[in-house]
Amino acid sequence: MTQTATPSNAKGIALMALGMFSFGSADTIAKFMAGGYHPLQIVGIRQTGLLVGITLFVMFTRQNPFHTKAPKMQLFRGLCATVSAFLFVIGLRYIPLTDASSIAFVAPFFVTILGVVFLREQVGIRRITAIIAGFLGTMVIIRPGFDSFHPAYLVVIVSAFLFATRQVISRSLAGVDPTVTTVAFTALTSVFLLALVQPFVWKPIPREDVILFMVYAACSGFGEFLVIKALEIAQAVVVAPLQYTMIFWTTGYGYLIFGNIPDIYTVIGAAIIIASGLYTLQRSRPRVTKVGPF
Repeated sequence: MTQTATPSNAKGIALMALGMFSFGSADTIAKFMAGGYHPLQIVGIRQTGLLVGITLFVMFTRQNPFHTKAPKMQLFRGLCATVSAFLFVIGLRYIPLTDASSIAFVAPFFVTILGVVFLREQVGIRRITAIIAGFLGTMVIIRPGFDSFHPAYLVVIVSAFLFATRQVISRSLAGVDPTVTTVAFTALTSVFLLALVQPFVWKPIPREDVILFMVYAACSGFGEFLVIKALEIAQAVVVAPLQYTMIFWTTGYGYLIFGNIPDIYTVIGAAIIIASGLYTLQRSRPRVTKVGPF
């Protein structure tokens, strides 16, 4: 039985696509600001936007997300999310926006590996091959040993690993706490941790940058709100591939704002990562028993 398009799935696709546009816009602003502000200050503003986003979600849905049955796991997930965002902004300071976004998409492969190690999930030879291909695509982009290589590429990979860790934690929490609770605790944990270091890194923001930072926080929070809503109303396997559309937004922004044109290696590497990621997602779909003669 094949999946059919439904109004909910169609709406979820639109919301996820708009969410990726919001995240791509936020990452672009982060790169623009990374040259003049400490990464911890930038991430602190981003996570504040996330907290505002989850607050809006709570206001619209009237849910109570502040009760958890697994506080230690929720706090650890928040820590992983905080460090992951911090490292990604560091990477943005030194490498092109498209490169950073493309490499970040190795996270689903880390999710698969961590799922095998910690959740005892079964992975066949085809998914293993897709994972290897995805990492080879990453190597094509970063080209270790060549003049274009920068250590910041490795920082983005570590960021992707921590992002994957938080996703695996989300899987383990799926039957324990609602999704909105997990996101709410991540936002609260991040804002609390980053608030502790702001007195040491905070730089006064001139008036001309205030609006840009407000847009940055709004894009982050709005993107989170849209993704949560998309996953609430549509099937994850339907909307998840839309995350790769962010590469198109960051490529466009990279060209228009920073004058960066991806070279052939970045294009090839990104294509390998996307193809491998989509294949891994396809293999992860739950098997549905076919009915009828076909």
